[in-house]
Amino acid sequence: MLDIKFIRENPDIVKKAMKDRGLKLDVGAILKLDSERRTFITEADKLKNNKNITSNEIARLLKEKKDAKSQISDMKMISQKIDEIDKKVEEIEQNLTKMMYTIPNIPHFSIPIGPDNRSNLIVRTHGEVKKLDFKPKTHTELCELLDIIDFQRASKITGSNFVLYKKEGARLERALINFMLDLHTKKHGYIEISPPFLVNRASMTGTGQLPKLEEDMYRLKDDDLFLIPTAEVPVTNIHRDEVLDENKLPIYYAAYSACFRREAGTYGKDTKGLIRVHQFDKVELVKFVKPQDSYDELEKLLSNAEEVLKLLELPYRVVMLSTGNISFAASKCYDIEAWAPGVEKWLEVSSCSNFEDFQARRANIRFKRSTVESGAKRSLPGGDGRRLPAGKAGSTEYVHTLNGSGVALARTVIAILENYQQADGSILIPTALRPYMDLKEKISPSQ
Repeated sequence: MLDIKFIRENPDIVKKAMKDRGLKLDVGAILKLDSERRTFITEADKLKNNKNITSNEIARLLKEKKDAKSQISDMKMISQKIDEIDKKVEEIEQNLTKMMYTIPNIPHFSIPIGPDNRSNLIVRTHGEVKKLDFKPKTHTELCELLDIIDFQRASKITGSNFVLYKKEGARLERALINFMLDLHTKKHGYIEISPPFLVNRASMTGTGQLPKLEEDMYRLKDDDLFLIPTAEVPVTNIHRDEVLDENKLPIYYAAYSACFRREAGTYGKDTKGLIRVHQFDKVELVKFVKPQDSYDELEKLLSNAEEVLKLLELPYRVVMLSTGNISFAASKCYDIEAWAPGVEKWLEVSSCSNFEDFQARRANIRFKRSTVESGAKRSLPGGDGRRLPAGKAGSTEYVHTLNGSGVALARTVIAILENYQQADGSILIPTALRPYMDLKEKISPSQ
């Protein structure tokens, strides 16, 4: 959520940011509500002060055994007026909060401006896209040949776009999860978390999925709980409504979870096989950092996710998302896309985002500065080039939150199957995964 004070003081920046996102925002309506709220609060404060004065006057008169009827009548009128104003303020604040929750984050000044993914910027590529000396099979064809994923029975059990891993497919999935958790915890310094897969409405609101994306979520109506779309939600909310110790920042968490997404509105779009499924596994990376460090931390986060692809020896590219393509809550986002020769597509396997203080404001995650670091600076929202001094010692500020897939499994499985396939339909197991698969080197059709 944006800071209403920032909107009040920088309406043109907010208008431009929304225009760059391809959105229309009535900033004037927001500022009008904010102005009304502040006017009523000022009026209520004056009345409350008068009420205190009148109350003291009544006490004095009663003590002196004098008539206080007039003052008592005045206080009743003042109290009634205060109640009326408080109700108006509450109504305005509810309406203002609803409006604030619909405003996306301000895009970082460094990202390309454009309406959709056609404006994304390819930052770099890694690895060679190999030309196979045979016609490559798609992952769905390979899964059927190897009998390692059963899409038909998954559909029978649950419905379309769910997956049933089996045999070496199930082992491959488990190997990937363990490999990634070990990498991120042992080498990159993340603390492992095993979070709940169900969260409440406050948690979904804190990270920005609600209210905007509710139709894309699986909800348990009787309990008003949601199946998580990513471990970002429960892990970020670990510190909801907390004030963190500056000396413990940055905090890095890594969490495996299943992820559930209805993908409303995407019917018929890239839905075959593992490309777009309603349930998939992922290892998520979440960071809580000081504001002046967040963009350096984003590059480190991206590097951590990239190393997964490097160790798996998969060709990939890093893409910086445009203003019209970044998520609702993100200020800057990189996607990592792995090449899949069978379907002949670059497939997103990770998104690494900096949310600045957008999520922290919604979830009320703050930290208390114990010192002011020499030369420490913080950016204005969107990092438009202006820099402000870091907060004073003893001040309380919102942390910056970041997260990234480290990485998502379904499409990574596609990339492994299609890049490591052999002419006979067998799959070489990436060297990095062999210790997690009893040193096995290949998945063969006979298994």
